[in-house]
Amino acid sequence: MKNIIILILVLAVVYFGYTSFTENQSESNSNLTKLKNRETTHSIETRDINFSVTVAGEISPAEKVSVRPEVHGKIAELPVDISDQVAAGDLLFRLDDKDLKIEIDTRKKQIDSANLQLEQSKNEFERSKKLFNDGLISEEAFQNTKTRYEVAQISRDRAQNDFDLATEKLSKTSIRAPFDCTVLSRPVSIGQAVSGTGGQSSGTEVMEIADLKNLIILSHVNQADVSRLGKNQKVKIEIEAVADLVIDGIVERIAPQATIRSGIKGFSTRIKLQNTDKSIIPGMTATINIPVANSKDVVATKLASIFTERNEVEQRTETYAYVKKDEKYAKQMVEVGVNDLNFVEVLKGLSQGDEVALEKPDDDMIGETITLTGETKAKEEKKTDPLIAKYDTDGDGKMSGEEWRAAMPKMTEDEKAKAMDKMRQRFGAGGRKSGGGRGPGSSRRPGGGSRN
Repeated sequence: MKNIIILILVLAVVYFGYTSFTENQSESNSNLTKLKNRETTHSIETRDINFSVTVAGEISPAEKVSVRPEVHGKIAELPVDISDQVAAGDLLFRLDDKDLKIEIDTRKKQIDSANLQLEQSKNEFERSKKLFNDGLISEEAFQNTKTRYEVAQISRDRAQNDFDLATEKLSKTSIRAPFDCTVLSRPVSIGQAVSGTGGQSSGTEVMEIADLKNLIILSHVNQADVSRLGKNQKVKIEIEAVADLVIDGIVERIAPQATIRSGIKGFSTRIKLQNTDKSIIPGMTATINIPVANSKDVVATKLASIFTERNEVEQRTETYAYVKKDEKYAKQMVEVGVNDLNFVEVLKGLSQGDEVALEKPDDDMIGETITLTGETKAKEEKKTDPLIAKYDTDGDGKMSGEEWRAAMPKMTEDEKAKAMDKMRQRFGAGGRKSGGGRGPGSSRRPGGGSRN
């Protein structure tokens, strides 16, 4: 029984190993077929090239208000709920105003009492003034009646102020919508006590409202791309949560100072959505496409067909493509313009219908070099110095310090003189001041003489 189990396990391992091998072999053959069938050339064509910079942002209302009462109280009326649309001037909520109405009634009675006292004090003051002018009462008695009259005036004014303050508080118990809005949140209910914004308290948030007809995106634009933006510039906005929805936007403002977000320095940019859709909700993520350059119906080629190389002799960077001519490829200098992620505009050097290589051809397949003006340059062959070729042990075409030290004992006197000339050219002019002409690994001139 034990042997049978072992045999079954061995067969299972062999089966799974064979299956895995065949699958890997099939995948390898598939990749090899794809490699052989890959596109290696491309025909020049005319097309439109549109290049844009993409940044992300979050949609938010242009106007959003946290509604808080200015006075303390208890919610007595709450006619709106989350997502309700409210017109400007409509009631959002009302506080219980019973205590304030009682207070106002009390203030009215205080004003009536103060007016009676003021009238009495005024009559006494006028009588005292007449008696004082006739010399029938002392100045002290006159001043006392005058003082009582002035105090009565102050008491009446204070009672009036208290009444006005209570009336103003009563007017603040009814909160109305400042603009056409939608209720975003409402964390309180009827009967809940709320605090006002007076004093040190920031007040209780009863609800949050926003104008959803005017939406914006606050985006962080990289400092490398912000120079391409301008006020009132039109952009395209894609809403990630709504498939195939693209809307227009316009740049409202760009921050004058850079900020750092997630380790990237950029500028806060406000973009207004122009044609909003009911399916767009604040908080959704959006992608903004900022057009940078556009070219219509231009000669274009794939980016892979354009090569660049530094020309050390002329101290400039050359841009070129390999154009197929008969059985070989000509190295054609080109001038390029606008590009996107796949294609590039060709300003000079190529024409529609030219066939260019997408990979660098082998050296034996590269023919002449053609300039932008159409002139043909012969293929340059690298000239190797016989002395360097003789003693260059690693085959890199130049001599390192180790190679110079190893080669010096093997050189003839003539070779040593040529080597010293090369070293003088390399290190002599503007080189080292003290012993600057010595070659690598050599502290004395050939022949043993010290250099002066």
